[in-house]
Amino acid sequence: MRTDKLKYSVEQIISLAGIKINGANPWDIKINNHGFYRRVLNQRSLGLGESYMDGWWDCEKLDEFFYRVLQSRIENKVRNNWRLFFEIFLARVFNMQSTGRAYQIGKRHYDLGNELFKNMLDERMVYSCAYWKDAKTLD
Repeated sequence: MRTDKLKYSVEQIISLAGIKINGANPWDIKINNHGFYRRVLNQRSLGLGESYMDGWWDCEKLDEFFYRVLQSRIENKVRNNWRLFFEIFLARVFNMQSTGRAYQIGKRHYDLGNELFKNMLDERMVYSCAYWKDAKTLD
Protein backbone atom coordinates (compact mmCIF):
# COMPACT_ATOMS: atom_id res chain seq x y z
CA MET A 1 0.00 0.00 0.00
CA ARG A 2 1.23 3.49 -0.82
CA THR A 3 2.06 5.93 1.98
CA ASP A 4 -0.71 8.36 0.98
CA LYS A 5 -3.28 5.54 1.20
CA LEU A 6 -1.92 4.45 4.58
CA LYS A 7 -1.97 8.06 5.81
CA TYR A 8 -5.58 8.45 4.66
CA SER A 9 -6.57 5.30 6.58
CA VAL A 10 -4.90 6.49 9.78
CA GLU A 11 -6.48 9.95 9.36
CA GLN A 12 -9.89 8.32 9.07
CA ILE A 13 -9.33 6.20 12.16
CA ILE A 14 -8.03 8.95 14.46
CA SER A 15 -10.68 11.38 13.25
CA LEU A 16 -13.15 9.09 15.05
CA ALA A 17 -11.59 10.48 18.25
CA GLY A 18 -11.52 14.10 17.06
CA ILE A 19 -7.76 14.00 16.40
CA LYS A 20 -6.03 15.31 13.29
CA ILE A 21 -2.61 14.77 11.79
CA ASN A 22 -0.67 18.06 11.91
CA GLY A 23 -3.76 19.83 13.24
CA ALA A 24 -3.85 22.97 15.36
CA ASN A 25 -5.23 21.45 18.59
CA PRO A 26 -2.81 20.46 21.37
CA TRP A 27 -4.10 16.85 21.19
CA ASP A 28 -3.43 16.57 17.45
CA ILE A 29 -0.33 14.64 16.41
CA LYS A 30 2.68 15.78 14.38
CA ILE A 31 4.23 13.08 12.21
CA ASN A 32 8.05 12.91 12.05
CA ASN A 33 8.40 9.60 10.17
CA HIS A 34 6.03 8.44 7.45
CA GLY A 35 6.65 4.81 8.49
CA PHE A 36 4.27 5.66 11.35
CA TYR A 37 1.18 4.98 9.21
CA ARG A 38 2.06 1.39 8.26
CA ARG A 39 3.33 0.65 11.76
CA VAL A 40 0.10 1.78 13.42
CA LEU A 41 -2.08 -0.10 10.94
CA ASN A 42 -0.03 -3.28 11.37
CA GLN A 43 0.61 -3.20 15.09
CA ARG A 44 -2.31 -1.10 16.36
CA SER A 45 -1.80 0.26 19.89
CA LEU A 46 1.64 -1.36 20.25
CA GLY A 47 2.79 0.33 17.04
CA LEU A 48 1.31 3.61 18.22
CA GLY A 49 3.18 3.50 21.52
CA GLU A 50 6.49 2.24 20.18
CA SER A 51 6.47 4.70 17.27
CA TYR A 52 6.02 7.50 19.82
CA MET A 53 8.98 6.22 21.85
CA ASP A 54 11.01 6.09 18.64
CA GLY A 55 10.21 9.75 17.94
CA TRP A 56 8.07 9.04 14.88
CA TRP A 57 5.34 11.39 16.13
CA ASP A 58 4.78 14.05 18.74
CA CYS A 59 1.83 15.55 20.55
CA GLU A 60 1.73 18.68 22.67
CA LYS A 61 -0.89 17.28 25.10
CA LEU A 62 -0.30 13.54 25.17
CA ASP A 63 -2.71 13.05 28.07
CA GLU A 64 -5.50 14.72 26.09
CA PHE A 65 -4.64 12.64 23.01
CA PHE A 66 -4.98 9.36 24.93
CA TYR A 67 -8.09 10.55 26.73
CA ARG A 68 -9.75 11.16 23.36
CA VAL A 69 -8.55 7.85 21.91
CA LEU A 70 -9.78 5.83 24.89
CA GLN A 71 -13.02 7.77 25.33
CA SER A 72 -14.00 7.33 21.67
CA ARG A 73 -13.48 3.54 21.68
CA ILE A 74 -11.84 3.65 18.25
CA GLU A 75 -11.30 -0.12 18.04
CA ASN A 76 -15.06 -0.78 18.22
CA LYS A 77 -15.80 1.87 15.61
CA VAL A 78 -13.22 0.43 13.21
CA ARG A 79 -14.69 -3.06 13.53
CA ASN A 80 -18.08 -1.67 12.55
CA ASN A 81 -16.72 0.24 9.54
CA TRP A 82 -16.10 -2.36 6.82
CA ARG A 83 -14.11 0.05 4.65
CA LEU A 84 -11.60 0.95 7.36
CA PHE A 85 -11.45 -2.66 8.47
CA PHE A 86 -10.62 -3.71 4.89
CA GLU A 87 -7.88 -1.07 4.56
CA ILE A 88 -6.27 -2.27 7.79
CA PHE A 89 -6.49 -5.83 6.50
CA LEU A 90 -4.70 -4.80 3.29
CA ALA A 91 -1.96 -3.05 5.24
CA ARG A 92 -1.35 -6.25 7.21
CA VAL A 93 -1.40 -8.48 4.14
CA PHE A 94 1.28 -6.36 2.47
CA ASN A 95 3.37 -6.14 5.63
CA MET A 96 7.08 -6.68 4.90
CA GLN A 97 7.59 -8.06 8.41
CA SER A 98 6.90 -11.69 7.57
CA THR A 99 8.32 -14.69 9.44
CA GLY A 100 10.70 -15.44 6.56
CA ARG A 101 11.93 -11.86 6.45
CA ALA A 102 12.42 -11.86 10.25
CA TYR A 103 14.63 -14.94 9.85
CA GLN A 104 16.73 -13.20 7.16
CA ILE A 105 17.15 -10.07 9.27
CA GLY A 106 18.00 -12.11 12.38
CA LYS A 107 20.59 -14.11 10.44
CA ARG A 108 22.17 -10.94 9.05
CA HIS A 109 22.35 -9.25 12.47
CA TYR A 110 23.18 -12.12 14.80
CA ASP A 111 25.18 -14.65 12.79
CA LEU A 112 28.28 -12.47 13.00
CA GLY A 113 30.62 -14.75 14.88
CA ASN A 114 31.65 -14.53 18.51
CA GLU A 115 34.25 -11.74 18.25
CA LEU A 116 31.66 -8.94 18.31
CA PHE A 117 29.81 -10.51 21.23
CA LYS A 118 33.04 -11.13 23.19
CA ASN A 119 33.74 -7.40 22.96
CA MET A 120 30.22 -6.41 23.84
CA LEU A 121 29.08 -8.90 26.53
CA ASP A 122 30.43 -10.12 29.85
CA GLU A 123 32.96 -12.96 30.10
CA ARG A 124 30.16 -15.57 30.03
CA MET A 125 28.65 -13.80 26.97
CA VAL A 126 25.38 -13.13 28.80
CA TYR A 127 23.07 -10.35 27.67
CA SER A 128 22.19 -7.90 30.38
CA CYS A 129 20.77 -4.50 31.03
CA ALA A 130 23.43 -2.13 32.31
CA TYR A 131 24.24 1.45 33.21
CA TRP A 132 27.44 2.21 31.30
CA LYS A 133 28.56 5.60 32.63
CA ASP A 134 32.24 5.25 33.61
CA ALA A 135 32.12 1.46 33.00
CA LYS A 136 34.89 -0.24 31.03
CA THR A 137 33.34 -3.74 30.82
CA LEU A 138 29.95 -5.31 31.33
CA ASP A 139 31.39 -7.45 34.14
